[in-house]
Amino acid sequence: MATAAQRRIKSVSYAKYGYLFTAPFFIVYFIFMFWPLLQTFILAFYGNGVGEKLDAAGTSINCFVGTQNFKTILVGGTDFLSMGAHDDFFQYFKNTIIIWVGNFFPQIALSLLLAVWFTDLRVKMPGKGFFKVVMYMPNIITAASVAGLFMTLVGDSKYSVLNVFLMNRGMEEPLQLATGEWSSRFIVMFIQIWMWFGNTMIMLMSGIQGINESLFEAAEIDGANSTQTFWRITFPLLKTIMVYTLLTSMIGGLQMFDIPFMFHTGNIINQYLATVAVFIYDKFHKNYMSPSYGYSAAASVILFVITSILGALVFWVQRDKDAMELAKKRRQAVKEWKRKQKRGGGFSI
Repeated sequence: MATAAQRRIKSVSYAKYGYLFTAPFFIVYFIFMFWPLLQTFILAFYGNGVGEKLDAAGTSINCFVGTQNFKTILVGGTDFLSMGAHDDFFQYFKNTIIIWVGNFFPQIALSLLLAVWFTDLRVKMPGKGFFKVVMYMPNIITAASVAGLFMTLVGDSKYSVLNVFLMNRGMEEPLQLATGEWSSRFIVMFIQIWMWFGNTMIMLMSGIQGINESLFEAAEIDGANSTQTFWRITFPLLKTIMVYTLLTSMIGGLQMFDIPFMFHTGNIINQYLATVAVFIYDKFHKNYMSPSYGYSAAASVILFVITSILGALVFWVQRDKDAMELAKKRRQAVKEWKRKQKRGGGFSI
């Protein structure tokens, strides 16, 4: 039998210390993330600050317009302020999807290949740690620096490295790679792959290293080659980390802003690289003479909804069907037991 002192020790709860340690994160998140997010949802249902309503001094006042901002972006509008918002949004969304798809699949293929190679015990390659660090390094370089680097290398200026090299060998006019439709897109896709494949490789390596080594040893004993081991063991067991990689890449791809926005010459944004995030910035900041706050917030909410739907779809496609079937049978068994208990008056024999 436990003594009084032992009972007092067992009754002490340390949960409050956990709340104290996690409280700073939630406070900072609420102030700098949740509250601005809530304000974005509110602002999406208000006017754009110009021509909506004027006070006695003639100052513009935002007024509640309901879902008009969403209708303007998704369907179209006729007033001067909304002209081009509908077409721009869908053009920018198209650019976003093209650039994301064009960099995600090569990135995941390259990262998976390198992750399998670096974790394969049969590959005896010296300096693996050095190559891992070198491949991850582009991820820690700021986007502005990377955009500036590639504009110096392949920009439209005749002083870019590529044009200087070609013009010194007889080419008369400089190449316009940074403003061409597909050439500029391919350059941005390459930049995105170069910056992020190292990070993706590290995540996939952590997933592979989490697989029980006895499975690989059994496959080797049974005579399976590297290809068979990958498709039969490695790839199926990477399902969880692959879902995580897909979700994070999808969220980052739909919110892509820095590289497409900075990869231009002068003050004119490349229309083939402008993404949804650029549309939000352009409506909120650039048009300082007539800031379209409502359209910017509405576009942010639309992007949030699209991201949520796609994320839910990814989880639904990658769901564990066996576990769902087992849970369904368990619920049916519980219902059957309750029905028998109710029919028997609460007593069982």
